Amino acid sequence: MEKMKMMLVDDEERYLTTTQKLLERKGVKVLTAPSGKEALEVLKLQTVHVVILDVKMPGMDGNQVLKEIKFLYPLVEVIMLTGHATVDSAIDGLKSGAFDYLMKPADIDEILEKAMEAFEKRQRLEEKIRIAQSKKFMRSPREILKNDE
Repeated sequence: MEKMKMMLVDDEERYLTTTQKLLERKGVKVLTAPSGKEALEVLKLQTVHVVILDVKMPGMDGNQVLKEIKFLYPLVEVIMLTGHATVDSAIDGLKSGAFDYLMKPADIDEILEKAMEAFEKRQRLEEKIRIAQSKKFMRSPREILKNDE
């Protein structure tokens, strides 16, 4: 079974390094990016299953990055992280495809629990895609007999 690979995106360097260490102690492979632009660069090069994305960042804010991730990598699950949660930003993120929201400071176990839920959702979607693709290549017995006549 594939292990979850996560990326933390936050402009607070100390938060990134501390959270990365804590998650890696729990056995999770964690990449980091200090900006939305750098996160998109990482996604070009690496398979990432779940992104924990800060909403308030200089340059591209979290909602802009979320929209870009969902456009380019629709199976990547994104959990928005904010210390400045408003109902409007939460609704915008969820409408744009965020899996869920977490409030800063989020407990490591809470982050991990949400990330695992998101990863399981992604695995279910991947399985549905595999089944649909295999059905596309399978023929029914009736089709086989009809074509062999």
